[in-house]
Amino acid sequence: MIILLKLILAHFIGDFLLQPASWVKKKEKFRLKSPVLYLHILIHGILILILLWDFSYWTLALTVMVTHGAIDVIKLYNQNHHNKTKWFVADQLLHIASIALIFFILIQPQWKIGTITASPVFWIYITALLFITLVSGIIIQELLRKWSDELTDVKEKKGKIHPNESLKNAGRYIGILERLLTFLFIIIGQWEAIGFLLAAKSVFRFGDLKESKDKKLTEYILIGTLLSFGIAIITGIMVNYVMSIV
Repeated sequence: MIILLKLILAHFIGDFLLQPASWVKKKEKFRLKSPVLYLHILIHGILILILLWDFSYWTLALTVMVTHGAIDVIKLYNQNHHNKTKWFVADQLLHIASIALIFFILIQPQWKIGTITASPVFWIYITALLFITLVSGIIIQELLRKWSDELTDVKEKKGKIHPNESLKNAGRYIGILERLLTFLFIIIGQWEAIGFLLAAKSVFRFGDLKESKDKKLTEYILIGTLLSFGIAIITGIMVNYVMSIV
């Protein structure tokens, strides 16, 4: 199980932490002709070897690396502006599924109920934390892209776009902090604190929404907030469940 968690962690680091937006744009523009595509694929293989710290797993690293590259190429040649969100979700699901499949085929783990060769606690928490901070933030952004573009277009038409409307990346860090706090409250069993956190955010947002008088903006913020808290809550529940059986 630790090996599988490390493979998923390597994917998260390679696909989100070590892949800047400029690389994504270059891959989408040049596809197979883009050098960063091959560098991105190579990074995944190197990360697996570093996290596993055993060169005997080179076949596993190579297989995951090639599979990852193939999935990325399929995505690059099939996605467009209209289906980008769908392909983002499909791409991530295919990556996770392929990692799990390769793990079971090459490692062939002998699962025994209640028996674990080494404690996976560290890898469970580090994978969960990376997911609720960086990974889930990008997932929420992609899922809300359609509405975000629509709100931007409306503001541009009304001439309401102001470069100093908000602090740079403030929304991103607010989302990360609220998911971290929600996750922490679930882990320590303080569900009541989540209600206070949600109420506090609602109070601060109420003034902005009342002033804007924009129904679409209100709905957009509400959906984003519920997604953010929902992801953190589900992740916390899953971690608690996994910790109870390992």
